[in-house]
Amino acid sequence: MGRPAPAGGLAGLRDEIVAHAGCGYEPCETATRTVPGEGNPEAAVVFVGEAPGATEDELGRPFVGRAGKLLDELLAEAGLQRSDVWITNVVKARPPKNRDPKAPEIAHWMPVLEREIELIRPRFIVPLGRHALKHFAPAAKIGEVHGTLVNGRLFPLYHPAAAMYNQTLKSTLFDDARALGALLAQP
Repeated sequence: MGRPAPAGGLAGLRDEIVAHAGCGYEPCETATRTVPGEGNPEAAVVFVGEAPGATEDELGRPFVGRAGKLLDELLAEAGLQRSDVWITNVVKARPPKNRDPKAPEIAHWMPVLEREIELIRPRFIVPLGRHALKHFAPAAKIGEVHGTLVNGRLFPLYHPAAAMYNQTLKSTLFDDARALGALLAQP
């Protein structure tokens, strides 16, 4: 398990994310709502995507669309459920038309993600896909490091959406989820 977070820390951060407005960055100005992370504040594992999609923007929760359903299956394959982990994104507001976030937008939200991870203090961080991975290990390539432990703390997985568009990745994703479960079972 992760170490206990300071009391009120994540709740205060969540309130700050939900209230965020007027910064001038396009995703923050055009999104229906900002999307804070959610889950177990003492999670041993934090899953990090790039940015909310349409369903997440509508509901204000991370990974609740089609990719989220696949993420739930991957969690089960690893012997986990949503209540065991923390799920978040690098960028907390949906970019227009689901485009990739721009570098200044990512830089705008990175301190928030860093605070989130510091408050949770997870044993492992699971970047979901190449975009999330590059924020933790800029030189790493998802195709080379998925399903392996990188820098002692990162366990990158392909993004669940990638497997929805490329069915050949689905079995790889499930194999990698089982490898994550085995890693978590180790002391």
